[in-house]
Amino acid sequence: MSIAVSRALCRVLSRQTAVPTNVSSLMGVDGHVSQGPWFASVLTLKTSAPLRAEPKKKKKVDPRREQMVRERLKKKLKKLERVPPELIPIEDFTTPAKYMDETRVRGAPQLPFEESERRALLLKEWSRYKQTQHRAEMEAVGLAVEAQREALEELRLESEELYQAALRPDPLLFPFNHQGPSYTPPKAQYEAPEGKYNNITKVYTQ
Repeated sequence: MSIAVSRALCRVLSRQTAVPTNVSSLMGVDGHVSQGPWFASVLTLKTSAPLRAEPKKKKKVDPRREQMVRERLKKKLKKLERVPPELIPIEDFTTPAKYMDETRVRGAPQLPFEESERRALLLKEWSRYKQTQHRAEMEAVGLAVEAQREALEELRLESEELYQAALRPDPLLFPFNHQGPSYTPPKAQYEAPEGKYNNITKVYTQ
């Protein structure tokens, strides 16, 4: 009913509005202005679809219930404070259980008889070679030590001063140069470098 009344009022008011002179070219044959959204008068009533929604009603909160919820949360927090914090395990220091299985043993491959005999003979030959090499080295060291002893005895018979000088260690025999840290204080405004990087920022020129 209200919608029909508002539409009738809109039609009456739209007919009473005056037509401007600069829109005479847009008039129809009967002298009425062609209906369009650009010629709606300010006095016309505008209607919109009825809104049937209602604001949501706030639920009534029971203060006793809210107080009980708060007390429960406080009790849970107290329980969490009593329990000591659990440390996060470092996975790199723990051995997985599947690697600790003693039944998981890899068996040695079965070699044929010819291959095993060849390896045994090769090992024996290598042992004999290393034994001969060791004996030759020890004999060479012994001969050098004996020659040094005889030379020192002959030198002592010639001169005691030269003998004592020969016994002193020679610092220039094995040259060694070492440069340690300096005792100068560090720079006050020194900024350590951040490392090498490649600047890939695009530069645009006009």
